[in-house]
Amino acid sequence: MLESCAQLIDELGYDGVTTTLIAERAGVAVGSLYQFFPDKRAVVQALTQRNLDHFMAEIGRRLDEAPLERWGQAADLIFDIYVQMYREVPGFSRIRFGDVVDLRLIDDQRDNNTVIADSIATFLAERFDVSFDELRLPVAVANEIADSILNLAFRRKLFPEDVVIAEAKQVVRDYVSSKNFGS
Repeated sequence: MLESCAQLIDELGYDGVTTTLIAERAGVAVGSLYQFFPDKRAVVQALTQRNLDHFMAEIGRRLDEAPLERWGQAADLIFDIYVQMYREVPGFSRIRFGDVVDLRLIDDQRDNNTVIADSIATFLAERFDVSFDELRLPVAVANEIADSILNLAFRRKLFPEDVVIAEAKQVVRDYVSSKNFGS
């Protein structure tokens, strides 16, 4: 059902998707869909959580493959994963981490960007033995910078995508490289 929802979001956008369409695409009765999800928002919320889980798993996998010497390399790696998901994961380019649906889609207590930034900060703190409190603000700032500049690349499309992505990576890389984590 989640995959069907993602495909429909790619084709029709969030507003064009209905629970009936999701059920039809998934080959199930709409009543079956309602056994798992009370409404379309809940389906998209589950899809968004799946995307976040995939994002964090990819960060871990790629960090295991490529030991980092500088924090800027971690920023580049995270950018690359996000861009790849934007281009390849069904539905992601339209809903990303749910912000176009609801700024508190992932967690009703925190906005989506805070959930994402806290997830990244928690992961990096554990991975690199640095305190979460030390990483939380810089990761939140880097996440907001990246989100804003990627908005220019992907949603506003005023300039060539790859040029804007390179600019965004440079800005975030410079910012996080200026921090002295763990010292």
